[in-house]
Order: sequence, then C-alpha cells, then structure tokens
Amino acid sequence: MTERDADFTAYLEARQGRLLRTAYLLTGDQHQAEDLLQTSLAKLYLAWDKVRDRGSVDAYVRRIMVNENNSLWRRGWKRRESPTEVVPEGNPVHDAYDEGLGAAVWAVVQTLPRKARAVVVLRYYEQLSEAETADVLGISVGTVKSQTSRALAALRERTPADLNPIHREEER
Repeated sequence: MTERDADFTAYLEARQGRLLRTAYLLTGDQHQAEDLLQTSLAKLYLAWDKVRDRGSVDAYVRRIMVNENNSLWRRGWKRRESPTEVVPEGNPVHDAYDEGLGAAVWAVVQTLPRKARAVVVLRYYEQLSEAETADVLGISVGTVKSQTSRALAALRERTPADLNPIHREEER
C-alpha cells in the first residue's frame, strides 16, 4: 500500500460515518446517500494529491457531495419520477431517548426543497457557520441567510403542533 493510499484509508476510516450521515441528510434516503457518498469518495480519491490542506478535506468532500446531489436532480431520469398520494411504508428507526421526536422533525425537514434542505443540513445538522455553508454551496453569505430564514419559516408553518416544544411542555 502506498503512502497516498494509507493516508486516504486513514481519512476514510475516521470520517466515513459522519460523511454518510451528511449524505443521508442531503438525500433523505439511505440508498441514495450510500451512492452519493461512494461517488463523492471516488472523486476525492482521484483528487487526493491535489488537496494540500488536509484540514480542509471535510469541506472539500461536503462540496463534492452537494454538487453531486444537485447534479443528480438535473438528470433526466429524476424528472420522470412523480409524487404519489400514498407514501410506501418504510422502516423508520426511532431513538428511544427522544421518543421519536428527531425522526418526526426530520420528516418535516424533508419537505423542504433540496437547496433549502442543503442549507438547513449544513447550518444546523453539520453546525457550519454561515460563511462555511456559503463556501460549501458556492453562494453568498447573504443567500445563506435568506435561504435559512425562508426554510425556517416554512418549517414553522409545516411543523405539527405536537412537535412544538412549548406545546409538549404544556401536556406534561
């Protein structure tokens, strides 16, 4: 194994779980997330020697994932998909300690358009700053702020009353 491959493997072992989580948050589907991550990591591997600042590898991979996710939506086969009235049954996983609240909130986040969801994922799930989010998405900080504001307003409108923390406290 070359030193290059060893470096890449070490990075992959340390970061793969977190990157898969980010991919899932961007796509909203486990299988699509795995595909997105695999494609992104292949592109990272090809460019591994070009990434001089090893501290910025995460940002570089997030940028690849966002770009790949956006380009997937531009492909023709995606446009042939159509929404249905009845959503097929899934196998949701609910964390016991949050009584399913996290999954319920995530279901509401998934209703956002993909660009707004990307901003919310990077800002609140990945906890990036406005500047870091703007850099990853290739947009201005002002656009991040306006997209965030609109996304949060949409989430407030779409969030059922039983998910509101104030309402939940009143029930107890």
